[in-house]
Amino acid sequence: MAKRVGVDKWLFGVVLLLVLFGLVMVFSASAVMAQSSLGSPYPYVMKQAIWAVLGLIALVALMQVDYRTYNNPKVVFPAVAVTMLMLIGVFAMKDSHATHRWVRFGNLFTFQPSELAKPVLVLFLAYFLQTRIHQMDDWKGTILRAVAVPMAFTALILKEPDLGTGLVCMSVTALMLYLAGAKTKYFAVGAAFAAPVLYFMLFHVAFRRARMLAFVNPEADPRGTGFHILQSLIAVGTGGIRGLGLMEGRQKLFYLPEVQTDFIFANICEELGLIGALLVVGLFVALGYRGLRAAFLSTDPFARFLAFGLTTAILIQAFFNMSVVLALLPTKGIPLPFISSGGTSIFITLASMGVLLNITREID
Repeated sequence: MAKRVGVDKWLFGVVLLLVLFGLVMVFSASAVMAQSSLGSPYPYVMKQAIWAVLGLIALVALMQVDYRTYNNPKVVFPAVAVTMLMLIGVFAMKDSHATHRWVRFGNLFTFQPSELAKPVLVLFLAYFLQTRIHQMDDWKGTILRAVAVPMAFTALILKEPDLGTGLVCMSVTALMLYLAGAKTKYFAVGAAFAAPVLYFMLFHVAFRRARMLAFVNPEADPRGTGFHILQSLIAVGTGGIRGLGLMEGRQKLFYLPEVQTDFIFANICEELGLIGALLVVGLFVALGYRGLRAAFLSTDPFARFLAFGLTTAILIQAFFNMSVVLALLPTKGIPLPFISSGGTSIFITLASMGVLLNITREID
């Protein structure tokens, strides 16, 4: 195909809209809480804005780098090694809320390696699978070797503990293997091995078991384990069709915890109603369409896998986040890409979009 003169402007525009919309909603969700606890309404949105600007700089820079640069073992394996070391390194850091998810650089800033693990996992699979399309029936030489790195990443992420991100990693891995042509029997075997592990983590870990019981019947403990789900549903239901108006949400007034992070979609539903919620869903659908279009129109297997993996990672994460807010899935700590407050998340996601936008240069 003829080479595109520039990047996909529709995809670039959607990403920019999501970032700007996210900054507005982070301010709306956090201003009152920040004023009360920190003496100013701006700390959360200012921090998010700084990371968003850094992420957009990374996006523009990576947009200029030929994606073929990454199709090199001197890039792929150091990236895997550094990510692995960072995922291990979090356990040497002081825990936060009984979790080890962040690498801390003094008092300057923190970095969450599990966010980096997602694009690095996609990069590894794209590099490995591009030459294995016709060897997908070789379970030792292809399947086991392909899942080795994702399984190592996921095991460390689960240890933090962070089940939500671990599920995102394994979902992306499964989809990329499916794209490569892996047979159904391998997914069945993988599910058989994963099922007891997932069962143990859901029902034999106290806080997750409580979340599962709350998911089934949140009204049984409305002030305890069911509080989060019920407050989220109140926010969603209160918004109606048009919402209460920007900055007019009530659940963010110390009712709904983590409203600027994992439950920001509930605030969107409350303040902007069904119309605002559908707008967000529509933007992610548009992003998914443009990203998957680049993947399926690419004639380069490496570009196809890379674009597919980067796009599906965002879509799966968005699906999980919205499903938790709407009580379609048990509560998990998964941010809404581009929108939830979180420096590492928005920076890594925007950098990934820079790589995807470079791939779109090759699509006519």
